[in-house]
Amino acid sequence: MDFEFNEDQRAIAEMAGSLMRDYCTDERLREWDLSGEPYMQGLWAGCVETGLHALAIAESAGGSGLGMTELMQVLDAQGGALAQVPLWRHQLAAATLAEFGGAAAAPWVERAAAGECLLTLGLDGLHNVRGIELLAHPQADGWQLQGRVSALPLAEQSAAALVLAKVQGQPRLVRVELDDPGISKTPGVMTHGEAHADLQFNGVRLDNRQLLPEAALDWLAPRTIAALAALQLGVSAEQVRRTVAYVSERQQFDRSIGSFQAVQMTMADTHVQLEVLRSTLWQLCYRLDAGLPSPSEALATAFLACEAGHRIGHAAQHVHGGIGVDLTYPIHRFLYWSRALSSALGGSSVILERLGDWLSDNDSLGWKYDLEEHQAL
Repeated sequence: MDFEFNEDQRAIAEMAGSLMRDYCTDERLREWDLSGEPYMQGLWAGCVETGLHALAIAESAGGSGLGMTELMQVLDAQGGALAQVPLWRHQLAAATLAEFGGAAAAPWVERAAAGECLLTLGLDGLHNVRGIELLAHPQADGWQLQGRVSALPLAEQSAAALVLAKVQGQPRLVRVELDDPGISKTPGVMTHGEAHADLQFNGVRLDNRQLLPEAALDWLAPRTIAALAALQLGVSAEQVRRTVAYVSERQQFDRSIGSFQAVQMTMADTHVQLEVLRSTLWQLCYRLDAGLPSPSEALATAFLACEAGHRIGHAAQHVHGGIGVDLTYPIHRFLYWSRALSSALGGSSVILERLGDWLSDNDSLGWKYDLEEHQAL
């Protein structure tokens, strides 16, 4: 079996890596920290110019029509550079609308693929302690939204969003236009610099075409996990690379601290955690692109991403010692990102509970289903 990426996939990864690294130097990241900008608009323009913003959007709408494997490589590069651009939310929102939104959503997908507007999405209600706070009440000609969506990324900068609403007691995705006068916004900034806003919905009216079918959430949720895990992989890999370089140069007792056994064992552990996350993520992306069911694989990937982010992040900070908490030194930004990504995934304890619930009803991890389907073919 050949597990190598093909030529096109390698070219996408190289282009994304070059673009991100060239833009996100440590000096420019320091400047951006103080700029107050919601995202890196210059880099986003480069993503639009190179088509990285539309890899996962259907060709019929003007995108590249590629899959999660290609998007994963771009997000890996984005995480390693700490590039603050809305790559995955924008195109997964557009891809979901292209798949499930029907003709009414087609103009939004086309505008997103052309880079004419930003789309965003928020699925935090699936795992946060408050649950889904947005309620959809049936009306004669559609629905009325009442309630709250917390910390929606780039809510003030985006034109439309996919958010979770509780519809007749069940979670459903709805498409909302963010300039609706019935939506009030309270802006904020995450610790790693991502702009967001809390949204209050006061009788926002939707027509039936803005309510996506139940299958849309099942399609989007594992892809969201894969995207966040790919970012975590990039962040963690760069943490390990920079920490290895640091311990190879830092001297104590006339020798590099990287020659101390305790440091070597710590760094070896981070490498193991990194490669476990990588292999699990690659399997998840393969299954998503192949159209295979991936409920347990997605939850396992989310758990490992949270664990890797925590363990690698804190090991890197520990090995750096006092310089790790110096804000003029770059390593702290990676810890901010890894913690933010873990929070977006829901946290390892919540994910482990969800995986346990799934396993209580499924004792075959999906393999029995796959084998039966293969034999039927």
